[in-house]
Formats: sequence, C-alpha cells, structure tokens
Amino acid sequence: MLGLCVCLCAVVTHVVSQDAEEPVSYTCTEGYEYDPVREQCRDINECTLLDDACKGGMQCINHFGGYLCLPKNAVIYTSNGEQVPLMDPAPPVPPRVSHTSRTVRCAPGFTADEQNLCRDVNECESQNPCQHHCYNLIGSFLCQCDQGYELAQDSVSCQDIDECSFSSYMCQYQCVNSPGSYSCECPEGYQLQGNRLCQDINECEMGTHNCQDDEMCWNYYGSFRCYPRNPCEAPYVRTSESRCICRSQTECQGLPPSVVYKYMSIYADRSVPADIFQIQATNIYANTHNTFRIKAGNEGGEFFLRRSSNVSAMLVLTKPLSGPREYVVDLEMTTHHLTMNYRSTSLLRLTIIVGPYAF
Repeated sequence: MLGLCVCLCAVVTHVVSQDAEEPVSYTCTEGYEYDPVREQCRDINECTLLDDACKGGMQCINHFGGYLCLPKNAVIYTSNGEQVPLMDPAPPVPPRVSHTSRTVRCAPGFTADEQNLCRDVNECESQNPCQHHCYNLIGSFLCQCDQGYELAQDSVSCQDIDECSFSSYMCQYQCVNSPGSYSCECPEGYQLQGNRLCQDINECEMGTHNCQDDEMCWNYYGSFRCYPRNPCEAPYVRTSESRCICRSQTECQGLPPSVVYKYMSIYADRSVPADIFQIQATNIYANTHNTFRIKAGNEGGEFFLRRSSNVSAMLVLTKPLSGPREYVVDLEMTTHHLTMNYRSTSLLRLTIIVGPYAF
C-alpha cells in the first residue's frame, strides 16, 4: 500500500517592464501553466498530455506538479486517511497568485530547490528507511523484503515467514524454520532425499552394523537387526541358506519335516487390507491337494491367509501396525496325496519387522 499526501506547489514569478504600457509576463513552477483568465497557475495533466508517460503495465496518476507511475492495484490515501480512487483528481481552486510572495511549500516527498521549484526527495539515499530494499518513487518510496521475509505492518520492517506453518506436508518428517528459509530433517536411521523426503539408510549394505560373523544383518525401515546365519535348531539340520530339514523319524515325530525361514519389512501404519507375502509350494505333484493356514503368531488377528490357488496363498494384513515391532508368523502348508492316502506338512516361519514410521 502506498501512502501519499498531496498539496498545491505552484509558484509564480513575474517580470514587470519599465514601460508601463508593456504587459506583465508570468512564469509558473515546473508542472504548472499560467491561466491568464483566472490569473493563477494551474496544474498540467501529464497523463493526458503524454501518450506513453508510464510503461510496463503501470498506470499514470496525475497529481499537482507532476505524475506517478503506479501498479494497477495501488491505492492512494490522503493525509486524513480517506481513500482516493485511482483517477485523475480534479484540482482544487488554487489561491490567486501573489506577485509579492516567494514562499514555496512542497508536498511531502518533495523539497524546494534554489530556484523555488519542488523537486522529488530520494528517501532511499537521504535516510534509507527500509530494513532490506528501498525503491524511490516520485514523492514517496517503496520497501521490499528479501525472499523468505514479508513486509511488516509499518511498511518498512521485514519479518520472517514461517514456512513450516503453511502445511504439514512441507517435510515428510520434521520442518525446521530458520530466518528467511526452512529445512527438513529426518529421524535417526534415515537420510534426507531431495528437499523433503526421508530415505532409509541400509546399514547392512553400508557396513555400519554390529552383527557378528555367525549372524546375518537384516535391514528394515529405520534400522537393522542381527539374526543367526544358521537358524536351525535340533533336531533340524540346515540344508540351504534358509531351509531346515528334520531327518530323524523318531525325533521328528509330530514335527514338520521342513522349516523355511523368511524375513520381510513393512512400513508402520500401512493402509489395510494389504497383500504383504505369498506362500507357494516348491514342488508340484499330480493328484495332490494343498491347504494353507496360519499356525502361530496371529493371536491379535493382525493377519489373514487367503488361498490363491492349489499351490499358493496370500498373507493379508488386516490391521494397521505400529513400530518398531517384530512379528513371527508360522505359515503351514499341508499336502494331501489323494491316491496314496498320504499327507505331509511344511512350515514357513516368516519374521515381519514393522518400521517406526510410515515411510
């Protein structure tokens, strides 16, 4: 908002010839012309006189003794606080020219020079009233702030913009406001990706874990865990990286002949229902029928096992889970041999690690 006060700034000088019969010659202040009918100086409307007085989409505003080039949305207020429409003002009737007075009174933002002419005062050079940037205007000045700041109510001071208050989506985890700017921070176990997103740090790949030689490092969202490289417990023996077989018929009576160990990570507060893991038979035989069930680890009803086909089933998450937390779910597959009237079971022990955040 631009505040201006205007007043009449016309000055007239006269030259009287030695010859009384010679006419009197009058000269007005720059921006005025002499009206011989009214015998007084009147303002010149430069906005109508000059075709391109203002450029760049600015509009021309005439005022006494000159004109202003202002944005189209600018509003002018007089000294009594009343709003003045952006149109050429009708000049008040100026006082009659005094042939003896040489006192010059200029509008605010102007000063009289040695020739008694009102000249613009460059406030940006004389007093620099703005906290950041000052731009001189004819009869006034305009203050602007650096990026990240906004102009205060006094129109000269600059105050910090709190970008973090704009939206909770400014940063994925935490927004930190700073003078003239802001930054995003990530929790421990994550690193900033770009300007606002947080990416998990894979400690297992970076070698920043503390797992022992006989342990396997498993990365999950936000951290890592160490698991035995050989998860098989007696009477099971390890036959591959993740499979354990029970070979003793006596000791394995009532136990699944094989146990497969798997690990997976999921985000916290994941939307449900969500398919998270598929169990599938590794060997397919004719005249067999497979059934699937959750044998253990689902006491809270967080999971559901949906049969997909004769040889596969899908583990479905039914409740949003908070982390960090570990779930160990035993998924059992029973194979029925229809012609031989024989059945066998296998167990998949799935360790699900829920991260601490939803990213």
